[in-house]
This record gives sequence, C-alpha cells and structure tokens, in this order.
Amino acid sequence: MPLILNINDNDFESIFSSLLEVGMDISQDVRETVTDIIANVRKNGDEALLKYNKKFDNLNVDIENLRFSKAEIENALKQVPNDIIDALKVAYERIYSHHKKQFPKSDIYQDELGVTLGTKWSAIEAVGLYVPGGLASYPSSVLMNAIPAKIAGVKRLVMVVPTPNGEVNPAVLAAASIYGIDEIYRLGGAQAIAALAYGTKTFKPIDKIVGPGNAYVAEAKRQVFGQVGIDMIAGPSEVLIIADKSSNPAWVAADLLAQSEHGAGARSILITTEKDLAKKVLEEVSQQVSTLSRKDITLDAWEKYGAIIEVNVLDEAFNLANKLASEHVELALEEPEKYLPKITNAGAIFLGHYTPEAIGDYVGGSNHVLPTARSARFASGLGVIDFMKRTSILGCDSSSLNVLAKPTIILANTEGLSAHARSVSIRTNK
Repeated sequence: MPLILNINDNDFESIFSSLLEVGMDISQDVRETVTDIIANVRKNGDEALLKYNKKFDNLNVDIENLRFSKAEIENALKQVPNDIIDALKVAYERIYSHHKKQFPKSDIYQDELGVTLGTKWSAIEAVGLYVPGGLASYPSSVLMNAIPAKIAGVKRLVMVVPTPNGEVNPAVLAAASIYGIDEIYRLGGAQAIAALAYGTKTFKPIDKIVGPGNAYVAEAKRQVFGQVGIDMIAGPSEVLIIADKSSNPAWVAADLLAQSEHGAGARSILITTEKDLAKKVLEEVSQQVSTLSRKDITLDAWEKYGAIIEVNVLDEAFNLANKLASEHVELALEEPEKYLPKITNAGAIFLGHYTPEAIGDYVGGSNHVLPTARSARFASGLGVIDFMKRTSILGCDSSSLNVLAKPTIILANTEGLSAHARSVSIRTNK
C-alpha cells in the first residue's frame, strides 16, 4: 500500500520529512566494490575489462571484438522495424530542433575604460556515453545524450553498452547509427566508467561521462569525478503530480504507474486538494496495474515508494513540491500556466492534462536526463551547455591598466601577495 498522507495529520511533518530523505544512498559494499573495480582497471587495463565482462555479463570476447564493427551496427539497423526507426527519427528531429536553440553565443566587448571583456564557448573534445543494457535498455537515452553533445561540437563521442550474454537491443545501436556514433563498445558497469575515465591500451580516455546506470555505475561516476567531468549522479526516477478537481483520475493513475514502471526505487507521488480524486486514483491504479507487461515491478515500486498527499489549497501543494524538488512535476490543473511561477525546484515541468511525462521521455523535444533525489534544488537537466566550456577573456591596454593598477596593488598587498602587486606595478611604475 502506498503512503497516504493528509497535511492536517498531527504527524505529517515528520512523515513528510522522511520522504525527503529518499535518494542516493550508496551502501558500503557498493562503494568498496566500485573502488576495487576502478583500481583493477587502472592497473590491469584491457585484461581487467575482459575479466569483468565474463564475470558480470557472461560475455567471453577478446579485446579485438570489444568494439562493435561497422557491419554489426548496420545489421542492427536492419533488424529494427520501420515504425521504430520512424519514431526514432521523429524524436531526433524534435530533440535536435529544441536543443539547437540552446547553443550559447560567444561575446567580446569593451567597457568604458577600454578593457576588453568577454566569454568564449568551446566544445568538450571527447565524451563517453553510458547506455544501460539488459532490462533497462533505452534507445531514447542515446538520442537525449548524443544530440546536445553533437550540437555543442563534441568531436569524439564514445558509447559503452553492457551486453548480457552477448545480447544488445538493436534499437540502441540503431539510435546510435542514426546520429553517426560509430565508436561503440560491449562494456558496462563500473569497469566501463573506469575505462572511459582512465583509459587502457584499447580505450583512449575521454573528458566527460554522461548517461544513466545502476548504483554501481552511479558510484563509479562519483569516484572518477575530478579525473573527468560527469553529468550528474542519477538516482531512481520520480514523478510528482499536482492535481485539482479538473483532473481525470484514470489519467493521473496512468502517469503514476508509468513512473513506477521503472522499478528499482522509482517514486510516484500525487498531491491533490481533492479527497474524492485521491480515492478514485487509488482505485484506478489497482485496476490498471493488472494490465501492464511489467505489473510486478510496477506494483512493487508503487507500494514501496508511492504516496498520495491531500492538502487544503494549491499553495500548500506548491510549497511541498518545492521541498521535494522532483525530477518530473506534472501540473494536472485547470490553468497550469497560471501556477508555473510557483514551482521553483523541478527537473522538468509538464503543463496540463494533455502533457503526460512520457511525452518528455521520447518526442517532446526537451531532455529526459534530469536531476533526481532533490538535486533539482541546485541542478538542471542535460543540455548543450553541459558539453561546452566557458572561457573568460580579459584584455587591458596601457591606459586601462593604469586606471586599474592602484586598487589591484592595494588588494594584492592586503592579501600578502607582493609578487601579484609587483606584476602590476612593474608595468605602471606605481
């Protein structure tokens, strides 16, 4: 049974606070296992990668066959039905069109003193894209990560994907092919993250790692951060739906189940002003879940991590929403645009009854790589800028340096940095 709360309950604050604590708890066992794997890959390189492939994925290939050949990628493309290819192309076109508008503009100008100031944007040179395999195999994630990288101008995009028992979802390779990714390796887990970060004889290391994964992948990304950049430490997926009397309980239930379908700790929460709606949503969930292909996983996540919270007025809902800082927030309201300014902490916001979160997962155009575990308080979803670096530009001539010299020298001496002061005074005789 999911958690049922009413904001008027005496123990509401303490129970709600426990909801805020659900997130990226990494066990000591996971942390130590990942540390050992990374150390082994750094020491033994390709030999370690092959060992882990055999141990974790029952995959016995030599190092020369770790990379998918061009023929294998082309063959995968042929295996995918045309309607899936067409859907991937629709997704590609919409994601590309939206993300193209995010490309930042370099800017150089001179201020009133004649000082040249500016910002230069440039692409990260090499990026590694982790794509989950097995049960969680998402061709849509290939597009969501690769498209903004390519728009940014990343020259080398390397994809790693685990292949349990040698199997891979052809649609994953097809999605990569559609966007021209041809450096793809049969490799997953923490060992893939280590290979991308530190390199081996086969792997030329990259500069940043993006893409979702399990707890071991997330912990590996945490441990290699600093050696390389990462997009984020992704936790279980989550949705928060804020609903009023205009909401359709069957639609709300379907959206809650869609998120719970991810399993593995996925969290679905409904906040509503309507007691009758909450009751009907519970009834709809019970009816709909039995029809799902992954009903056991979905029901388990819903009963363990689902919640329905009743509030008196919508303002209370928005207050709770900003504390939860959810990955996805659906405004299932009569006038969603009116309330948009009230949501300040969210990975993505979905407006109105006809915008289920699933549209954003695939073909809406916005990115589905979003902050989880309340990190929307300080982080954003993946975009073009995440694959770029911002470099500051500064230039003085003799006149502007003379104007700025005195305060610079004073501040440098205040901090006890006499060499800093001299590097200015030697140019100005001050």
